[in-house]
Amino acid sequence: MALVEYALATPLLLMIMAVALDFGMAMRTAEAVSSAARAGAAWGSLSTANAANASGIQTAVTTAAPDISGLTVSSGQSCQCPGGTAVSCTGSCTGNMLMYVQVNVKATTTNFFSYSGLGFGSTTSAQATMRVK
Repeated sequence: MALVEYALATPLLLMIMAVALDFGMAMRTAEAVSSAARAGAAWGSLSTANAANASGIQTAVTTAAPDISGLTVSSGQSCQCPGGTAVSCTGSCTGNMLMYVQVNVKATTTNFFSYSGLGFGSTTSAQATMRVK
């Protein structure tokens, strides 16, 4: 009887362990992508020259998440007047213009196992925005 119970329970337990492993890897990737986006935005916020330097931002992102492969990085700047009105970064404002850098990072999550009936996402993305100093 114990052998029958073992034969019935083992596949279920192995499947639960596989799902937990893949979920843990997806959470790890999501945290690394989020942290990398913040690192890229932090580097871009150091100066207006850094905010416009897309390759420098990409380097900061890939340095922050060296073990995540297939990172896609995009960045951009936006400007606002002190009242919150959006303005072109080459324009002018009454008062000091506020410049922001926005970094978007995407990565592909690899699953160890295939789940045909479950909708595990294979892409993880994060966005970070910081004001340029």
